[in-house]
Amino acid sequence: MTKRRMWRLLALLFAFSLVAAACGGGDDDAEDGAGETETETTAAPTEGEEMDDGEMDEADEDDEGATGALGGAAAEEDIEAAVAGETDDEEMTDEEMMEEEEMMFDRSTLEGIFDEAAARRAKSVAELTEKIESGEYGVGDDGILRGPAGFEIDISACPDDWSDTTGITDSQIRIGHTTAQSGNLAAYGNIAYGWENYFNWINDNDPIMVGGSPRELTIIIKDDAYVAAQTIEFVDELIEAENVFSILTLGSPNTLAVYDKINEECIPHPFVMTGHPAWGDPVNHPWTTIMQMSYSTESILWGAWIRENLADLLPVRVAGLVMDNDFGLAYELGFEEWAHANPDVVSEYKPVRHDPAAPTLTNEMTTILAFEPDVFISMTAGNPCLLAIQEAGQSGLYDDINAKGGVLFTPSVCAGIEAYMKPAGEAAEGWWIIGGGSKDSTDPQFIEEPFISFVNSNLEAAELDPSVSLYAIGYTYGYPYGEALRIAAELPGGLTRTNFILAVRSIDIYHPMILDGITTQFNGNADAYFIEGSQFSKFDAAGQTWDIIGEVVDVNGRSSNCAWDKDNGGCR
Repeated sequence: MTKRRMWRLLALLFAFSLVAAACGGGDDDAEDGAGETETETTAAPTEGEEMDDGEMDEADEDDEGATGALGGAAAEEDIEAAVAGETDDEEMTDEEMMEEEEMMFDRSTLEGIFDEAAARRAKSVAELTEKIESGEYGVGDDGILRGPAGFEIDISACPDDWSDTTGITDSQIRIGHTTAQSGNLAAYGNIAYGWENYFNWINDNDPIMVGGSPRELTIIIKDDAYVAAQTIEFVDELIEAENVFSILTLGSPNTLAVYDKINEECIPHPFVMTGHPAWGDPVNHPWTTIMQMSYSTESILWGAWIRENLADLLPVRVAGLVMDNDFGLAYELGFEEWAHANPDVVSEYKPVRHDPAAPTLTNEMTTILAFEPDVFISMTAGNPCLLAIQEAGQSGLYDDINAKGGVLFTPSVCAGIEAYMKPAGEAAEGWWIIGGGSKDSTDPQFIEEPFISFVNSNLEAAELDPSVSLYAIGYTYGYPYGEALRIAAELPGGLTRTNFILAVRSIDIYHPMILDGITTQFNGNADAYFIEGSQFSKFDAAGQTWDIIGEVVDVNGRSSNCAWDKDNGGCR
């Protein structure tokens, strides 16, 4: 990292008065660096280093109107205040309190959860219908679809053969899904089976009604093996041959490869299975939305936790094990910029990249061990998460860091107990996670909850092993998808693509697979991130549970949008 690069980042940080974590590299970035195996240690700039006037002018000229790798997360000050337990929540008005009381149901029963869902849907339908009938929302005579907080889509720019009801037949609602059911990240393919299981339950028990008659939710699953080129091919097939109503993709590099086309084709693409901040772009990619907490927010939360909890060790040396693709780079660059802006917390940050298909991580962990970090952060996914925990134990890294009073983090995408923590045995003891609010259906603290009992019962009835929590994650994604479909079906004009994306961009639900205290909603252009909060948890290997430490953090509505620049990388 050159001196000029470090100061360029700092100039951006001060210019925008926030520290948001990085959105990972674009397609071009991946091509430039995918084959590289070199690692880089970066240090926070010293007070004595300064840019000359020429460097400052050049940086300003290069970055006019850009946030570089910034964007997609709440301001650091908001997150750190939340982590420290300091909130500035405004008091609710009497009207808001009355509305909140109206939505108070018994969440200790499945009936109460379903009653609350129905009430929230009815409220959304009433509000949206009023806006549509007044002409404020919906597709106007000018061909513009309008929604909340300035949300707009120019429908006249859609393809000539585009239809608002493609994928809705006399018997079906056809939904396309690309995912990894083979390769190193094949475990994530189980999410698709869980999602399908939930939609099968809907079909059998409470079907989506279109024009007064039920329609079967049909998911068309394509295994892209986490290979972006295959994702492109399958998305073309889903659009041109399968005539799907909407599409769901998994994986950051995979989604980056296709989300331009999906938006150009005017196909709903909500709740994608990746936390890359680029999906928070309602202006340029209005058909695409994010589901999970963004990797930007997670990166800042790592830093905020370190500041709050490792005061006696500061500044610390941090090593990151990074999956070498757009997904891993989102984490790498995000934490890198946070570290540069907070030299009082992080003295050095060393990212070590690994091939996503690597069968072992021995060489990478040997490099990390030699760096002698105080903090280790796994910035990977799938089976490498398990390998990282095992290698940390076998190499001695786990013992070294704990002896110093440091900490080891695994990423939110690898919270699964059965898939990643249990197989690691005692080596998993004491690892920390920024969990993103999602409940693990196999965790003893949640397993008796009514909705999770309902999920596990459905899985078992379909001969899907409930001990595989990734099946249940299919319900985490499927639940808001189903709620948005139901809302859209009740709007004037019934279920259409435009009504569906309007319902998605307006959604405000209680999500029974997400921790209480974390808000799950969108609000047009003003709030493009569904989940903006997390719990901090420490793994108990004996009890096979994530012990939640401290309060849940929620910074709902405070994340900046991310218009991703695929040519240069970063948000603009």
